[in-house]
Amino acid sequence: MALASGTPSALVDWNNNYGEDPDKCVIFHCSNLPKDVFVESSIRPEDIPVMDYQAIIAGTVGKDNTYGTVVGRVKKGPFTYCRVSTDDLNGLITAYIGEGDMTNDPLDTFGGVGVARIPDLQGLLQYICENGFEHHAAVNLSQVANPVEEAMSKYLEWDTYRHS
Repeated sequence: MALASGTPSALVDWNNNYGEDPDKCVIFHCSNLPKDVFVESSIRPEDIPVMDYQAIIAGTVGKDNTYGTVVGRVKKGPFTYCRVSTDDLNGLITAYIGEGDMTNDPLDTFGGVGVARIPDLQGLLQYICENGFEHHAAVNLSQVANPVEEAMSKYLEWDTYRHS
């Protein structure tokens, strides 16, 4: 995705549904996201990215041992998501890919966070669970699903699901 878009990608968790909208979810990571995915200015100062302590691991190893994560809000706009996994028992590589939009919906939490809107999100989540994919996915703030899907399925010959 980075090569197709010319911008950095980030690794996030599919976290929780967002409110009552079945097509929205929270994306989250304790945060090693690149600066380019974060808002640069905001009405809410807490959305602007800052270097901080890693809130979850600090409870185990101590706050002073976790400095270096970036806390902030992911920018609003179109994005592509993708997950590539190995099926070690069968020697296969499988993937899924699709597009959606990051929103400006309010969110009060920590880490690198955003709210994503994906058409038929519940269908995507069902596919992820039924096919044993991990709960992390790569995101890129561009719409490059077409060339990335072509590269994975046509040239690399990976079993690739396109969510649309």
